[in-house]
Amino acid sequence: IYSCCYLNRRLNQLSRHDPLWKRHCKKYWLISEEEKARQNQGWRAIFISTYCDLGRYIQYYATLKKAWDDLEQYLGQWCPRMISSLKESVREEDLDAVEAQIRCKLPDDYRCSFRIHNGQKLVVPGLMGSMALSNHYRSEDLLDIDTAAGGFQQRLGLKQCLPLTFCIHTGLSQYMALESVEGRNKYEIFYQCPDQMARNPSAIVMFITGTSYLEWFTSYVNKVVTGGYPIIRDQIFRYVHDKDCVATTEDITVSVSTSFLPELSSVHPPHYFFTYRIRIEMSKDALPENICQLESRYWKITNAKGDVEEVQGPGVVGEFPVISPGKVYEYTSCTTFSTTSGYMEGYYTFHCLSNKDRFFNVTIPRFHMVCPTFKVSTA
Repeated sequence: IYSCCYLNRRLNQLSRHDPLWKRHCKKYWLISEEEKARQNQGWRAIFISTYCDLGRYIQYYATLKKAWDDLEQYLGQWCPRMISSLKESVREEDLDAVEAQIRCKLPDDYRCSFRIHNGQKLVVPGLMGSMALSNHYRSEDLLDIDTAAGGFQQRLGLKQCLPLTFCIHTGLSQYMALESVEGRNKYEIFYQCPDQMARNPSAIVMFITGTSYLEWFTSYVNKVVTGGYPIIRDQIFRYVHDKDCVATTEDITVSVSTSFLPELSSVHPPHYFFTYRIRIEMSKDALPENICQLESRYWKITNAKGDVEEVQGPGVVGEFPVISPGKVYEYTSCTTFSTTSGYMEGYYTFHCLSNKDRFFNVTIPRFHMVCPTFKVSTA
């Protein structure tokens, strides 16, 4: 008995030893020395008070808080006006009230994220990325909890689905399934697309974009903060660049990034819409006499069945850009496939301005376009 009492007393002393709580505060709550100084409390007191507030999210909080911190830091440097659109955190009782309103439980990773930031205001540009092509424009906001609850679906085809994003230009949303119904997995995230060949208007196709809120949000943030998505006109554009998709001919380098547009695509009938962004750059070390002008383009387009289409024409998007040392020219275009994937390759023909009799071809590297995984609603 004496030994047990001594051991318990010793364990109690250790549990109150403040420096031992420092590691846990940093690991689970990302509390810094500066934050500790501001709170003017010991590590143990900070851990306990934070746990009382956020304890149910202990397995998610550090990951999501770091993602939000990294995103804010990145936006502050590259898209500062987007920072002002972020909303402050919500309270536990606010999330509980939404669950009572929609009569469905919210996943803890989703709740945890909204304890950090309550989405954003309905503004442009949207936090979850933009896309622009000719007269088509999309920019997705991350919905705050009340707006999301107002868009909660109970209709056939989207039963028990909560919108996560919304584009005020296209009406497009990404939804999260709160229950495993109508062929969906619980907490799966997707774009919905009408089945145009079905007689039942509730028949939809779902382009899957995530398996959980945590995976969906953190993978997007990681792509943003590592420079995987380009920043164009103070907006995040969701073009994906394959680092191997680069070709250099003489002093000119061509690279390509691509994106799938679910809002312009269809599974029934098969019509998969992709946009691509091409960057043409002349080395800054090139000689001045190497200045040249793009004359024409040639494309070889191959779908998943092996069907080939060849396209040749003057210029690109109606322009004939001049490329000089260190200069970059970028443009955006699009293509469609009747199959879920395909690829393009080809070349540009340039002529040298200092010697107009000299023409040469510049390789466009092969780039692949693949539709996301999709499934058909069983509604």
